[in-house]
Amino acid sequence: METSQSNDPCTAGAPPSATEGDATCDLVTVPTRQGLEAVDILRRGAPETVGPVLHDDGCDTLGFLVPAGTAACWDVPGSTCTETDGRGLRLNPEPPVEGSDWLLPPGEADLATDPAVLRRALGEAARMIEAADNCR
Repeated sequence: METSQSNDPCTAGAPPSATEGDATCDLVTVPTRQGLEAVDILRRGAPETVGPVLHDDGCDTLGFLVPAGTAACWDVPGSTCTETDGRGLRLNPEPPVEGSDWLLPPGEADLATDPAVLRRALGEAARMIEAADNCR
């Protein structure tokens, strides 16, 4: 599993902050194992930095809600960031995809995960998984 070593967030065209009630978000999707490690890393560091997280059993992925516009500069290998362009994911207590469920539902988490913080956590998670796999 490989992920970017860069800790620099994309600054050109940085995503605007979403506001409660009219929040549209992009979605960063990663394999479940890496996503769960990243959630643990984020919650140990500063729990308030973790936004809502979706678990999709069918695809074996976790999805982190990030501010709208993040997809334009997301470049972390092993993950994808889906741009909603104002037409997609809105914070709602019901999971937006059939077969998915909230790991961290809206209301129990911040509005969205900071992309720079998520990038660092995903990188650390990938390194931890690689180290664990190499010890077997």
